[in-house]
Amino acid sequence: MLRLIMAVSLLLTLAACGGADNVWASDEAVARAKYRHGGPTKITLFTVVSNKSGAGAHSSLLINGSERLIFDPAGTWHHPNLPERHDVHYGMTDKAVDFYIDYHARITYHVVQQDIIVSPQVAEMAIRAVERYGAVPKAQCATSVGAILRSLPGFQSISPSMFPKKIMQQFGALPGVTERKFYDNDPEENGEILTRGI
Repeated sequence: MLRLIMAVSLLLTLAACGGADNVWASDEAVARAKYRHGGPTKITLFTVVSNKSGAGAHSSLLINGSERLIFDPAGTWHHPNLPERHDVHYGMTDKAVDFYIDYHARITYHVVQQDIIVSPQVAEMAIRAVERYGAVPKAQCATSVGAILRSLPGFQSISPSMFPKKIMQQFGALPGVTERKFYDNDPEENGEILTRGI
């Protein structure tokens, strides 16, 4: 019985990742939205964690290289001003990043942000890797994030996992990682955030 309860709990947790999509913004929309952040070249792992169970519910990657974009595999987040191609969202200004965090942080979940500075070459490899990965099926967010990270120099210690929290723990063990946590009292059903302007 305990195994059944654990299996159902795992499925419900992983279902929070949403479903695969086939969104493909035009070349013009992507070119218009491209945003280069002035900070260091960096990879950020976002992990959405349940405040009730402590389990990881979602994983995503924010990459700052020649441009800043986010890979939100099987995610439900979107904005009409930020073009998307197969789970890659372009135009991630500071306001867009804040919007992303606010959408996920709510009374039932908090967001863990882990940052690591990388070389410009590694940042570009990460951008190309997420662009090539394709749309991610439901419950595969951590698997896709782990696979992308593992393919990059300096991240070979990341072992594949279906569990966002396991990817978070492995990422956190890398030298030089900094971490922040975001909590919010937004209600569980906070989809109206998607209507806010950027």
